[in-house]
Amino acid sequence: MTNHYIDIKNADVVFIMGSNAAEHHPISFKWAMRAKEERNATIVHVDPKFSRTSARSDLHVPLRSGTDIAFLGGMIKYILENELYFKEYVTEYTNASFIVNEKFSFNDGVFSGLDAVNRKYDRSTWTMETDESGIPKKDKTFAHERCVLNMLKKHYSRYTLDVVSDITGVSKENLVKVYDTMGATGKPNKAGTMLYALGWTQHTVGVQNIRACAMIQLLLGNIGIAGGGVNALRGEPNVQGSTDHALLYHIIPGYLAVPNTNWLTLEDYLKANTPVSKDPMSANWWSNTPKYMVSLLKSWYGSAATKENDFGYKWIPKNDAGADYSFMYLYDKMLKGQVKGGFVWATNPAQSLPNTNKIRKAMSNLDWLCVAETNHTESSDFWRGPGMDPKKIKTEVFLLASAHRLEKDGSISNSGRWLLWHNQAVPPQGDSRAMGDSIVGIINSVRALYKKDGGVCPEPLLNLDWPEKYDPDAMARNINGYFLEDVTIDGKQYKKGSLVPSFAMLQADGTTSCRVWVYAGSYTDADGNKAKKRDATQTPMQKKIGLFPNWSWCWPVNRRIIYNRASVDLNGKPWDPERAVIEWDGEKWIGDVPDGAWPPMATGKGKYPFIMQKEGHGQLFGPGRVDGPFPEHYEPVETPIKKHSLSSQLSNPCAKILSSDMDPLAAPGDERFPIVLTTYNMTEHWCGGGETRNTPALLEAEPQLYVEMSPQLAQEKGIKNGDPVVVTSARGRVEAIAMVTVRITPFKVMGKTVHLIGMPFAFGWTTPGCGDSTNRLTVSAGDPNTTIPEYKACCVNIEKATKVTELSI
Repeated sequence: MTNHYIDIKNADVVFIMGSNAAEHHPISFKWAMRAKEERNATIVHVDPKFSRTSARSDLHVPLRSGTDIAFLGGMIKYILENELYFKEYVTEYTNASFIVNEKFSFNDGVFSGLDAVNRKYDRSTWTMETDESGIPKKDKTFAHERCVLNMLKKHYSRYTLDVVSDITGVSKENLVKVYDTMGATGKPNKAGTMLYALGWTQHTVGVQNIRACAMIQLLLGNIGIAGGGVNALRGEPNVQGSTDHALLYHIIPGYLAVPNTNWLTLEDYLKANTPVSKDPMSANWWSNTPKYMVSLLKSWYGSAATKENDFGYKWIPKNDAGADYSFMYLYDKMLKGQVKGGFVWATNPAQSLPNTNKIRKAMSNLDWLCVAETNHTESSDFWRGPGMDPKKIKTEVFLLASAHRLEKDGSISNSGRWLLWHNQAVPPQGDSRAMGDSIVGIINSVRALYKKDGGVCPEPLLNLDWPEKYDPDAMARNINGYFLEDVTIDGKQYKKGSLVPSFAMLQADGTTSCRVWVYAGSYTDADGNKAKKRDATQTPMQKKIGLFPNWSWCWPVNRRIIYNRASVDLNGKPWDPERAVIEWDGEKWIGDVPDGAWPPMATGKGKYPFIMQKEGHGQLFGPGRVDGPFPEHYEPVETPIKKHSLSSQLSNPCAKILSSDMDPLAAPGDERFPIVLTTYNMTEHWCGGGETRNTPALLEAEPQLYVEMSPQLAQEKGIKNGDPVVVTSARGRVEAIAMVTVRITPFKVMGKTVHLIGMPFAFGWTTPGCGDSTNRLTVSAGDPNTTIPEYKACCVNIEKATKVTELSI
């Protein structure tokens, strides 16, 4: 989130799309309701099905799953053509005035540079014109035909109300209602927030869904302000913290790029990943990458990491350049016998990955598997699951009994980036251990074997600065980072062994360590573990917007609203004094921790507010994504239609699509699978349900897999509420109970009726009688930027069951 949960109460409009916030992120919705009660805010919910979120919203707009960009692109067009955008904000703080490379083009759904065979773009034309100093050229009059604002208008001119309605199934009347409501926040004294979750990310255009949201918020001046922002709602199992600490395959801690074979030396790595800006007004914060990377290497390898050996950089495994190491491709290699064994920590791939029939088959090709869990799951027990003969499964499986979160100390990071410590309530039961304890013990055993017997490539293990025992408090200090030598910075002395107070003090010369640079300052000598802070005091200015700066700690540097210098004008005065985030008092910034201490822009000594962008401006034209600088509507990989009216490019030309024998796809408009399936979470069952299905009261509340469908589809198929049904896709079949409900409605799309059904993904065969994984139906296709699978849209059929084997009816 750019903002935080409490800040939602400051919004005039709460726009929720790609999320059922009331049921899946109820704390966020608490503050949405507070905005409605105290500010008379309008809550808009755009989602394929009616839910508890919809019931408490002022307007629910159902749309066909997978058509979010068509909807949002129409909003961009509406904002631009009706001049609803915040002109001064757009002119000064975004790249709207930048001039785009004359060789850049867009034609019939495709941007310049596409290699259609390899499904990749050459992005060399997706650049800006620069002057003789290398600074981007600007035209703040917007007269130049290739300035970003005009390119934006041209690109979205096709997204008319008629076209958007035809693709999404949303009426033109509802489109205008939503566009007018959100567009009204493009004023200095108004604020609109956008909340999203997996309903946006789990598409083959997932990143571009969020890009479109960010562009709308930039146009309306809603980034950096109280009650604004682009706000991801992250899940309860520490999703935000896991991402910060490099859960994803393409990053290492602190969102640094994973080393690959193009960067064999530290110099290669830093040259490729340290942007250079020629504009003195740009902070270009990623220019500090050398400080963060070297400090990370020092935290891993300690005194073994020296300048002479590249601080141990050569000991880090290097990905093959251009290769995809996401779980979809990992399990594809596993299916082909290219993976011998591995560890599964607190996740359930045999239930929660797409096309789980393939996943389970792939796991049977392993020689060994370690699963760390609190309960038996579909992954720990895959060898005895449906269709499996344990006598024929060669995989040796080890179950590492793991402590529950209540049985261990540690921290989580919530959606708003707040780092929160939780204390152990009871000791672990039986032989179970905290997973950190298991990891430390396993690696120490491996290190002992290397010391005793030797082995191939020992340095990466033996040179680790590794503890004898797992200590979460010590780990928290290591994450924060230390001074490794006596250091003087800006005239102030810091002693060897003291904790770094901020990432501003990290150095590139090996004198500091830090395991996650954005967490630097979370644990200090002066204040201790700030994740434990529970002080509700605020200044009057902070209290107005509910900043709570002394409650826990928030990355980065306890800044509660990111890009907050965009909340003020060039003189440092808040756009909206009643909801001021920061303000220049003539000598310093007051309020939130500012995005840099530089004085206001009008002084001539300031910096542009979007400090994480090389040129310091919010990116309406965003060349950093691999599938286009502007979001463009593409159909899901499986779609019930054969064409759409925006272009002849049906699906994302860069989408990652697996093509093994176990990955069949339904062709566009395939009459065998005419229905769109979308999947979702539940209030009663977290994620894949591995924990909550083992909690009797929660299982009693939601005991088995069901499928929501409209009365119209039910009548067409001869299905009644409560009937057992079979849902099939090109990849598998699932049994469920029919829930016939007006919460689901048919859509009129491109002149024909398209039906949608919805199914939760929380059930699995290890819980008797509840059914098996919905993901036996879903497709092995992912976003080209992240490889997050397209769980939210695939094509299926549904029939009344003649025989039921998986459910207790």
